[in-house]
Amino acid sequence: MAKRAAAPAGPLGDDFSFVSPVAKYVLFFFNLLFWMISVVMVAVGVYARLLKHAEAAMACLAVDPAILLVVVGVLTFLITFCGCVGSLRENLCLLRTFSVCLTVVFLLQLATGVLGFVFSDEARGKVSEIINGAIVHYRDDLDLQNLIDFGQKEFSCCGGVSYKDWSQNMYFNCTATNPSRERCSVPFSCCLHDAGQAVINTMCGHGMQARGYLEASAFIHTNGCIDKLVNWTHSNLFLLGGITLGLALPQLVGIVLAQLLISQIRDQIKLQLYNQQHRADPWY
Repeated sequence: MAKRAAAPAGPLGDDFSFVSPVAKYVLFFFNLLFWMISVVMVAVGVYARLLKHAEAAMACLAVDPAILLVVVGVLTFLITFCGCVGSLRENLCLLRTFSVCLTVVFLLQLATGVLGFVFSDEARGKVSEIINGAIVHYRDDLDLQNLIDFGQKEFSCCGGVSYKDWSQNMYFNCTATNPSRERCSVPFSCCLHDAGQAVINTMCGHGMQARGYLEASAFIHTNGCIDKLVNWTHSNLFLLGGITLGLALPQLVGIVLAQLLISQIRDQIKLQLYNQQHRADPWY
């Protein structure tokens, strides 16, 4: 008895999907996590901004940590929102937007790192310009003041190139016409502190700019923060590389998952079109 010929393979059923639930929901929760972080960043930045006086806010917008936090938070919010909704709704437009934005951010970070390494002298000049601007606005912004104090304590330094850079600040200016009680002084974060000292003397930097390097070095750090920052960078290249990799890795994972999901959704659309065409075929 002759065997019956096998029926030709028909189109895949409607319940079949090329879209992997693993890729879809991993990308969704990945973006949801960073979306929530971005909301916290924006909230903290706005709260810090509202606590400041209007005149102080207008004096130092370029180096305001609160503004920087808000800008980064808003960009992260928009990008991760596209990733969240795009993956959950399987929306090609939003997924492409997410993938492109994340790729641009990654390439900008890579370009910044390469250019900073190649043009190290120019980068040093830019850092010096930023530090000098921060010194000028030291008393105008509490966040900036705390950031500078933390940096000077952490790196055991004072000013940009030397402790006398603090003369650029209107309160610490060392000219005879300066009526400030802090004339010729430096912030207390420049001072040498005894490990056993229980109470910090906030006036320890009084009149230090009027003293020579040798005399002042007995009370404060006289070396500038730029050289200390450069030396620290050279000594911690592996640490910085690890931090950079830690920042880049989630971005690369997001790009790969988005591209994978985009490819799967395209295949699913082709399958649906194929099934619709065969349903319309009277011989199907």
